[in-house]
Amino acid sequence: MLSRLVATVFVNILYLLRRVISFEGTTFQILLAPSLQPFLEWIGRVRVRRVFFIASSRCPAYHRFLADEGYLLDSKWSLENVPVMTKENYVKKFSIEERCYDGKIPTPGTVIDESSGSSGLPNNWVRNAAERKDVKRALQLSYDLTFRNEDALILNCFALGPWATGMNVSMSLVDVGILKSIGSDAKKLENTLVLFGDKYRYLIMGYPPFLKMWLDSTELDLSKYKLDAVVGGEGMSEGLRSYFREYFGSVYSSYGASDLEINIGAETEFTVNLRRKCFEDKSLCSQLFGKESPPMIFQFNPVDYLIETTDQGELVVTIARPDGAAPKIRYNLKDLGGMMTYRELKRTCSGHGVEIEKLSERKGAFPIVFVFGRNDLSAPFYGAKIFPHDIEAIVTSDPDLSGKINSFQIESIEDEQLGRTLRIHLEKAKNPRRDLPDSARLDEIVFEGLCRVNQDFREVTKMFARSDVKVVLHELESGNFSQRDIRIKNKYVA
Repeated sequence: MLSRLVATVFVNILYLLRRVISFEGTTFQILLAPSLQPFLEWIGRVRVRRVFFIASSRCPAYHRFLADEGYLLDSKWSLENVPVMTKENYVKKFSIEERCYDGKIPTPGTVIDESSGSSGLPNNWVRNAAERKDVKRALQLSYDLTFRNEDALILNCFALGPWATGMNVSMSLVDVGILKSIGSDAKKLENTLVLFGDKYRYLIMGYPPFLKMWLDSTELDLSKYKLDAVVGGEGMSEGLRSYFREYFGSVYSSYGASDLEINIGAETEFTVNLRRKCFEDKSLCSQLFGKESPPMIFQFNPVDYLIETTDQGELVVTIARPDGAAPKIRYNLKDLGGMMTYRELKRTCSGHGVEIEKLSERKGAFPIVFVFGRNDLSAPFYGAKIFPHDIEAIVTSDPDLSGKINSFQIESIEDEQLGRTLRIHLEKAKNPRRDLPDSARLDEIVFEGLCRVNQDFREVTKMFARSDVKVVLHELESGNFSQRDIRIKNKYVA
C-alpha cells in the first residue's frame, strides 16, 4: 500500500513537470531530445500501471470486464496480461455511464462526441474538462511547432455538430489564431477566401476528400493565396499530398479516433520525408514496415500514450492519463500498423545508408506509430487485402485519372459458383478538365496500379484472370455515391 502511494506521488510530480515543460512550443522541445526518450517511455509505462489500478477499482464496466475476461486482480502486474478492449467486448457491452469512473457522467465541463459511424452505427464518447484541456494543449503545441511566429487565419472545415474532430479543433485553436469555423461547406470556404482576400495566410483544416473535391471544383485563382492544409479523419496517399501541394505550401495529417482522442500522433517534416524516402527505397520500406509501399507515419508522445501491436498486426492504444472521464486501456481500433522507437528507426535506416538526422531541419526523437488502414475497412480478394489508400494512390498519381475522379468504392463479390470478382467503383468529378479513358483502359490502369502499390495483390495475380478486376464508372452523386453526407467520412468499401 505504501509503495503504491509513493508511486502515485512520484507519477504526479512527473506529470506536473511534463505539463510545465509543455506550456509552450520552445520549452516542449526539451522532450524531443533523443537522450530523454528511454526515460519518457518508462514514465509512460508507470503511468499506465497507475491508470489500470484506478480503473479496476473505480470504473464499474472495467471491473466487470476484467472479471469476464478471467483477469485476476490480485495477480502480479503485467501489461501484456491485461485483456484487450474492443468495441464488441467493451463499448457495446456496457452503458456509457458504466464506462465512466464512478459509474456516472462527470459534471460540469463534459462534452459528448459522436463518431462518424464509418464502421457501423455511431457511438457516443464522453470527454471531461481535464482531457479536453490536454487535447487542446496538444493541438496548440502542434500548431505552435509547425506554424510558429506566423499568424494565420484558421479555417476549420471539419464537420461541425456532434462529431468529435470539428468541435474539438474549434475549441482548441481559438486561442492561438484567427479562427473561422466553416464546416464541410465548399461554397462558404470559397466565399471566405474572397471576403478576406490574399493579405492573410490561411490554414485550411478538413477531411482529405473534402479538400480534394473543393480543389477540383473551385474557379478561384488560388495561386495568389498563401495556403497551408492540415487534414485528418482518414489516410492520405503521397499522390494526393503531391496534388494538394500544387495549391498548399504544406500539407500535414494527424492520427486519432473518436474512440480515443483526435490527436494521438501527428505528421512532422521528419515523418513526411521518411515516408517519401521509403517510396524511393523499397528495400528500406520492406525492412521497416514489411511492405513495399509505406504506411502513414506519425510521431507521438510516449508519456501520454502507450502503443502496442497484436499478433494480427493491429494497433492497441492506452491513454496514460488518469484524469479522463473513462479509461481506455489496451484499446484495439482495428487499425493495421505498429510503433517503433527513434533508436530502432535510426538503427534500421543506418543499415541502409540513410542518416535520419538529415531528413529534416526540425529535430524530434519521439517514437513513430505507422498505420496502413482499418483492418475492418478493407476488401479481401484471393487472400490479399485491398485498402482505400491503394485506390487513392492510383487515382491521384495516374495522369489519366488525376483531377477527374471525385471518390471511389471497393467491392469484393462472390458469385453463386463461389468465384470472386473485384469491382472498383469510380465517381466522376464535378467538372473534369479532360475526358476519362474508355472502360478497357480504366481496367488496365487499375489492375496495373494495384500490382504496383499492393504487394499482396501482385503476388496473387496468378490465381485469377485480369477480367476478374473490373472498373465501374458512375456519374457524380449517382449509384453507389447517391447517398453521400459530406459531414461524415466517405464510405470506401461497398
